[in-house]
Amino acid sequence: MKISFSLIILIFCCFSCQWIGNQPSFGDDYVTYKISKGNHEIDDNSNPLFTANELKFQAIFDSTCIYQTVDAGNQYDINKLLGFSDCNSLHHENSARFGWNWRDNAINIFAYIYVAGQRQEKQLGTLALGKVGSFGLSTLNNTYIFIFNGEQTTMPRHCSGGLGVSYKLLPYFGGDEVAPHDIKIKIRDIE
Repeated sequence: MKISFSLIILIFCCFSCQWIGNQPSFGDDYVTYKISKGNHEIDDNSNPLFTANELKFQAIFDSTCIYQTVDAGNQYDINKLLGFSDCNSLHHENSARFGWNWRDNAINIFAYIYVAGQRQEKQLGTLALGKVGSFGLSTLNNTYIFIFNGEQTTMPRHCSGGLGVSYKLLPYFGGDEVAPHDIKIKIRDIE
């Protein structure tokens, strides 16, 4: 039986404990979104097309999400987490997304929608810094269904049926004021 030199090398590499080349990283599969000081939008922002029928994800807010606004009234402004445009329109006309702010020593989570150009929001609860929050957002006829840590809330929707041409809405700081320092949020999409 004749064994080729290539086969011997292949067998040696397969059973060797050493990794050849750059070692893979097996860390978590969260994406860290960074909003740099002085900006509203995340670094390298793009609003990709959104073609799914629901959005499910987990998010972790760390100590960079603690902030104080210059104007005390702006502390109540809602920053945006994730969502999507809807009804074949721009997001300030029709959209649904989760929002958040730092107030009363907590991350406050909101349902945040535009319906025919009119903004509405509803507080859904709070999330401790460093803890994993579970989020789900979908449509059913003329309603949006928000799920935050297992609790469901419905909000009105302008149209019914599918989303039409839609794009994903990524993290955004503000309101009126820009990020007072670098803000980082870790997000992991769930299929």
